[in-house]
Amino acid sequence: MSRRLVLLLAVTCAVAVGNLYFPQAVLPLIATGLGVSAESASLVVTATQIGYTAGMVLLVPLGDRFRHRSLLVAVLGLSGLALLGAGLAPALPPLVAAGALTGLTTVAAQVIGPMAAGLAAPDRRGAVLGTLLSGSTGGMLLARTFGGTLGEQLGWRAPYLVASAVTLLLAVVVALAAPVTTPTAARRPYGELLAEPVRLLRAEPELRRSCLYQAAVFAGFSAFWTSLALLLTGPAYRLGAEAVGLVALVGAASMLCTPAAGRLVDRHGPGRVNTVSLTGVLLAAAVMTAGGAGGASGMVALAAGALLLDVAMQSGSVANQARVYALRPDARSRLNTAYMTCAYLGGTAGSWLGVHALTRFGWPAVSTVVALLAATALVRHLTPRRHHGTAPGHPAPVSAPATATPAAAGPTAAAPAAPAPVVRSRRGA
Repeated sequence: MSRRLVLLLAVTCAVAVGNLYFPQAVLPLIATGLGVSAESASLVVTATQIGYTAGMVLLVPLGDRFRHRSLLVAVLGLSGLALLGAGLAPALPPLVAAGALTGLTTVAAQVIGPMAAGLAAPDRRGAVLGTLLSGSTGGMLLARTFGGTLGEQLGWRAPYLVASAVTLLLAVVVALAAPVTTPTAARRPYGELLAEPVRLLRAEPELRRSCLYQAAVFAGFSAFWTSLALLLTGPAYRLGAEAVGLVALVGAASMLCTPAAGRLVDRHGPGRVNTVSLTGVLLAAAVMTAGGAGGASGMVALAAGALLLDVAMQSGSVANQARVYALRPDARSRLNTAYMTCAYLGGTAGSWLGVHALTRFGWPAVSTVVALLAATALVRHLTPRRHHGTAPGHPAPVSAPATATPAAAGPTAAAPAAPAPVVRSRRGA
């Protein structure tokens, strides 16, 4: 994993994740341009998110069956074409269909994660994953600015067309620059690959543990950000929707923190980073509670709480992914499907909990939801585990061979782990 390759993969993650978020910024422009209501235009975003969830389930496991480069080029190419179709859509129904196809194929970041985990040296895996997560975070933060600014200047179709061109260009660059890896499950039937994430959840205690941590923290993260828009536009602040975007910019600091968190994972193992990140979420919940009072002091509390929460969530995500990818080198894409599906289910539940807590009990209830979710994960993290010889919060380092991980005590221990993907030259491809 050269620095140039890591940078290319991080940029690809940023573009792929950004393609999921920029449509949110142009919804009013879509409504005006197509002559539909804002509620009808929101179907574009809904369809994109539904497509993305389906893509994680249906396409990401194929990373174990096909060469990562081939799969990555395919999903980037299809995503670029879907974005082109959206930019040329003459009416809302074709645009919604193109949005669903865009979401379905915009899974490049989830293909890159297992690919990079196999290519990186074990003692650098955390740092590489942290850099890739920084790219994804940057794409998420900048996408709305990109979509809104370009849409205001050139119309709602412009962001789609520009995103299509960039995505198709990346497909060409990846085809030329990415190394070729050997698939670990080339002969496995597609149906078995789809069912495997559920079996892995049953068989791998460390996978379940990582899924619990990320689902709980991402639920708290979603509860905070979903409720924040209602708080800032409500009677406590009476601000416009753009205030949410300004608060969101403080999350840019997490782009600098995640590579550092990755290096800590490489040095100390994921358990200690999980301990710090979950404690950080509890601290964030305490700080953001004062945001319900309104005024300048309340805004400072919200910004500080948002920063702590974002850094803690991203750092914990690096630790969780490093632990997950170390379990089964022969099934990293299927492990990632299980992990990301649990995380997004947690985020969906958190959005619902946050809105209902705010509307029924006020802003302190949102902070309580965030704290309770983090406390649940932290208690589980610090509870001694009967099936593991390591101390609570200090699992085996991710640099240990897959056959020596604590998860080897599970049902999969009987089968020897397949070797990590082999990088082959272009001539050998």
